[in-house]
Amino acid sequence: MKRVIRKTKSVLGTSRKSRIRSGRSPNHSRSVQIAGATHVRMGSMTSRRSRAVASSRTRSSQTVGRLGAETLFQTAVKNFENGACAFRKQNYLKAKEIFEKLASSGVPGVAERSRIHLRLCEQKLARPTPLPQNVEELYTLGVAALNSRRVDEAVEYLDKARRTAPGLEYIGYALAAAYSLRGDAESALRHLKEAIHLRPQNRIQARNDEDFQSLASDARFRELVLTSRS
Repeated sequence: MKRVIRKTKSVLGTSRKSRIRSGRSPNHSRSVQIAGATHVRMGSMTSRRSRAVASSRTRSSQTVGRLGAETLFQTAVKNFENGACAFRKQNYLKAKEIFEKLASSGVPGVAERSRIHLRLCEQKLARPTPLPQNVEELYTLGVAALNSRRVDEAVEYLDKARRTAPGLEYIGYALAAAYSLRGDAESALRHLKEAIHLRPQNRIQARNDEDFQSLASDARFRELVLTSRS
C-alpha cells in the first residue's frame, strides 16, 4: 500500500507541475505579442506624425515662396510704371536706367516688356534731337523738361520761346515755374506777375501749383496770388 501511495503522489505531483507550466506559457506568449503589437502601433503613429510635420513645413515653405514672388512681381510692375512715365515725359535717361534693372530682374512678363522699352530708350538717345523750329516747339520742349525736373534745360527752352514771341502768358507762367524750381525767387515772381497781368486766372492756378511751393512762405508771392492786384 505504501508503494502505491508514493507512486500516486509522484504521479499527482508530476501532473500538477505540468499543468502549471502549461498554464503559464500561453499567458507569457500573449504578453509578448501584445507588447510587440503596441510597439508597432506606436512606431506607425510616430511615422505618421513625422510625415504630417514634414508636409506642413513643405506647405508653409511653398506659401512663403509664393507670397515673396507676388511681392516681387508687384514691385516690378510699379517700377515699370515709373519707367513708362519717365519715357512719356521724354526723360529717356531715367527711363533707360529703370528698364535696365527690370530687364535683368528675371520677373516673368515685366522683364520682357522692359527689354522692349529699353531698346526704345536707346534709340531715342542715339537719335540726334532736331533743333526746334518755332515758338511752340520751344515751349513743348521746355514743358517736357520742366515736368522731368530738368530745370536748367527748361529755363533755356522757355526763355528762348519768350524772346521769340514776347507777350504769351502761358510761356511766362511756365518760365516762372521753372525759375521757382530752380530757387530763383526774383525771376520767378517777375515772370509770374507778368503772366497774371496778361491772364488774371493764372493767379488761381499759381496758388495751387506745387511748382511754386518754394515761394509759399514769401510775402510777395502770397500778395500776388491772394489779391486782385497784378
